[in-house]
Amino acid sequence: MSAARSANKTAETLTKQELEAQKRARRAELKERHVAWRKKYFASLKYSFYVMSHPFDGFWDLVHEQRGTLAAAHTFLILFLLTRVIKLMCTSFQFISAPIQYINVFEEMGSLLLPFLILCLANWAMTTLFDGKGRFKDIYMGMCYAMVPYVLIQLPMTFISNMLSVDEGSLYSVMLSFSVIWCLFLVFVGLMEIHDYGPGKTFIFLIVTVVGASVILFLMLTFFSLLSDAASYFVSLYRETIFRLN
Repeated sequence: MSAARSANKTAETLTKQELEAQKRARRAELKERHVAWRKKYFASLKYSFYVMSHPFDGFWDLVHEQRGTLAAAHTFLILFLLTRVIKLMCTSFQFISAPIQYINVFEEMGSLLLPFLILCLANWAMTTLFDGKGRFKDIYMGMCYAMVPYVLIQLPMTFISNMLSVDEGSLYSVMLSFSVIWCLFLVFVGLMEIHDYGPGKTFIFLIVTVVGASVILFLMLTFFSLLSDAASYFVSLYRETIFRLN
């Protein structure tokens, strides 16, 4: 009996040791995955500078060589939205007239986020019908990376505007215009590389994308308007029924 008990204890000890070893191995594997993900995330953030300076090679490698990540794209989109809000709230009153007390942060972000997503959806829908190579994920990621100059230029210029006089406002306007033109150029090149189109076809599909986004937005507004009217009708019908029953 004593030999059997010692054998059972030894088996239990080995089982516990095996479980502990498995737990340590899992923790080590999770730690390695986290470290690898963090390295790739920061590398994809840093890669945005290469995309800005070498857009043709940058956007091609961004999608086809997996140099970009969705986490970095989300980061750039959030920074773009925050930059817009900070610009409205912190720009000198000499260069912008925004009623700060009435600004709703979430409405301002939504007014940019919704059109941005609709444009990505419209571009994916239209190019899919005409041999476009890009997936929705690729289009979204490319558009987010194209927003980086807006953040890098307009965010510092927001605070610099408080140190400028009215006579120096031309510098402020030139820098803002330059950031927007740079972003548009990156969007053009990015979509051209993502879909493997030529310049002419890319330009045509940019126009088609804007038209498609307008149609999607119109359909959404029509749907929600009809939904609101239907809800109002049923609420009125309910109130009328309750009134007559009473």
